[in-house]
Amino acid sequence: MNVHVNPGNGFPALVLNADFRPLSYYPLSLWSWQDTIKAVFLERVNIVEEYDHAVHSPTIAMKLPSVVSLKTYVKPSSHPAFTRFNVFLRDRFSCQYCGARDDLTFDHLIPRSRGGQTTWANVVAACSPCNLRKANLTPAEAKMWPSQMPMQPSVQHLHRNGRLFPPNYLHDSWLDYLYWDTELDP
Repeated sequence: MNVHVNPGNGFPALVLNADFRPLSYYPLSLWSWQDTIKAVFLERVNIVEEYDHAVHSPTIAMKLPSVVSLKTYVKPSSHPAFTRFNVFLRDRFSCQYCGARDDLTFDHLIPRSRGGQTTWANVVAACSPCNLRKANLTPAEAKMWPSQMPMQPSVQHLHRNGRLFPPNYLHDSWLDYLYWDTELDP
């Protein structure tokens, strides 16, 4: 199929699980229009909403999907992966010592040089100045305490925090499937 479309990589599709919930809120589960069309033709998704824009081949014209749902339910992981991004998301992208949102790094409460592990229970988001000031000291030695003690988050916790950071762009056709609430508790 030889597809002609001008907008480059525009027209992403919101991807919903079979229960019509987004696969992820942050980052928002989006597919390129090319991946979405492929999934439609492989019959892996249902088209829920469409853009006004269409793609054309010599024999077919098709409106680009703006929202699709998977035909098969994907069970969300019950234990999120330990990643830098997920630690920052758990800590709401703010330094756990001073609240700054810029230049975030990992800080080990019990420093690695003193046997501390890189685990959910020992790592917090910290801005570079606070991380440098704490150095290889424990919180008690540095007299620096995190605003919340680190813990392993659930997937629901990360999704709840992810909804606190809506993306800069939300297409109107996505709004009925997204639940952005800035009044959520941690």
